[in-house]
This record gives sequence, C-alpha cells and structure tokens, in this order.
Amino acid sequence: MGKSFSLNNWIQAARPKTLTAAYTPVIIGASLAYLQDSLNLLVCLIALLCATLIQIGTNFANDYYDYKKGSDRADRIGFKRMTAAGLIEPDTMKLAAYVTMFLAFLAGLYLVNVGGVIILAIGTSSLIFGIMYTGGPFPLGYNGLGDIFVFVYFGIVATMTTYYLNTLEWSSMSFWASVIPGALSTNILVVNNLRDVAQDKLSGKKTLGVLLGEKALQWEYTLLLALALAIPPHFFFRLDASLCIFLPYLSVPLSLKLLAEIWSHQKKSTLNGTLEKTAAFMFVYGALFTIGLLIP
Repeated sequence: MGKSFSLNNWIQAARPKTLTAAYTPVIIGASLAYLQDSLNLLVCLIALLCATLIQIGTNFANDYYDYKKGSDRADRIGFKRMTAAGLIEPDTMKLAAYVTMFLAFLAGLYLVNVGGVIILAIGTSSLIFGIMYTGGPFPLGYNGLGDIFVFVYFGIVATMTTYYLNTLEWSSMSFWASVIPGALSTNILVVNNLRDVAQDKLSGKKTLGVLLGEKALQWEYTLLLALALAIPPHFFFRLDASLCIFLPYLSVPLSLKLLAEIWSHQKKSTLNGTLEKTAAFMFVYGALFTIGLLIP
C-alpha cells in the first residue's frame, strides 16, 4: 500500500533552507546586467525558476540515490531524508526528481530562444550533472568531485549565464562576481560532508572529507570563505566599484561565528545548525554585495 501524501514531507525533501544556492547567483548576475542597462525582468524570473527547479530536482535525486546506495539511513545525524525515513516511496521520489528536471527543461526552452544553442548546452549539462551528482555509473558526490560541481554550476555557470541571457555578452566582471556564490554554496556542501564524514566512510562515499580528512574540510571552508571576502576589494580596486561594494563586510561577525563552529564543534549534530546558517550567510552576503554594486 502506498504512503499517504504529505506536503510537508515534499517541502522537507526540497530542502528549502539551502535554496539560497539557487537564488544568489541569479540575483548577482541580474544586478550586473542592470548596471549595463540590459536587465530583462522576464528572463531573470525564468532563470530563477530554472535554477530553483534544478536544485530541487538535484535534491530529490540525491534523496533517492543516497537511499539506494545505502549512504542514507533512518538513524543519520543530518536532516531527515524522506526516502530513507520511509516517508516517501523510492519510486515516487525518483519520479519526482525526473519530473522536476523536465519542468526545468521546459522552462529553459524560453531561455534557449533568447540565448541560443549555448544556453541549450549549458542547461542540458546542468540537468545531467544534477542527476549524476549522486546517480549514474560515476556519481560525482561519491568520487570527490561534488565540491567542483557545486562551485562551477551554482557559482560560475549560474551567475555568468544569467548575465549573458540579459546582455548576450560574456563578461570577466560576471566571472569574478560568480566566485562569491560559487565559494559560499560549496561551503554548504563542506558542512554537510564534515557532519557526515564517519557515515560516508562506512557507506563507501568518497567525499573530500573521507579522502583527505576532517581537517582538510575545515581548511576548505575557511579558504572558500576568505575567497568570497576577497571579491569586494577586487571590484573596488580593479573594476571601479564604489565604497559601497564593501557592504558585505557587515556580515563578517556572522562569518567569524561560523568559523568558530566549524573549528570547535563538539558534536556532529550541531553542524545541522551551522549548515543552515551557512546557507543564510550566503544569501545575506550575496544580497549585500548586490546592493553594493547598485549604489553608485
């Protein structure tokens, strides 16, 4: 007998508190396009829809494939996974992942009409790698490549493509700005991997934490945070941004608190809160950076 439908279970499976990884790069890319007097609001909204659907689809696929591979169990330290907890049938979760990705593809056809075949290639690769993060014969997240995937697609690709769709030009400025969501979205994954390193090792999931150790993850988080903090000075000294570009530094106290939690946590379960705060920090930092860009 199938399980009864619960909207709350599906909301949890979508992992709404981490969806800042989809919003932030699109907002930054759109703000850069605005500076060039090329902002197309409809394009930005559809790009935001596609980015959100791709991340939700990736999360659904992750929920399903981690369960099938045995890396998610009902007694996991991290947030409850719906398939492993028996709250959503595996086949239903798999179907939801592919349907969500298909909806992203359909929405993206409008963007292909705007940006051409390069957008089709970028969008298709985003969908494929979203599934391949935990699925397929060589899942990226199981072979130490998850961090690279997140940095590239939730940072560089999402930001630069949003800018391109508005201006029909590629820009080094959008590349440098993309480092912010790339670094900070990767840090969400770093916290996840730091929390789950013992369980991942038992299940054969070769994250960077399993391959290099917990200390490497702590340094990765620190260096990625420093990388994001280094972008405002680059915009000020090299790209003629105003002093307002330093507005993101208002969030430095939160970043220091996050570093303290990463380096001195006593229980892995406390990193659930750190993960949520890292996602919130990404949005706050990205929003302040956007405001700093737009203020002359």
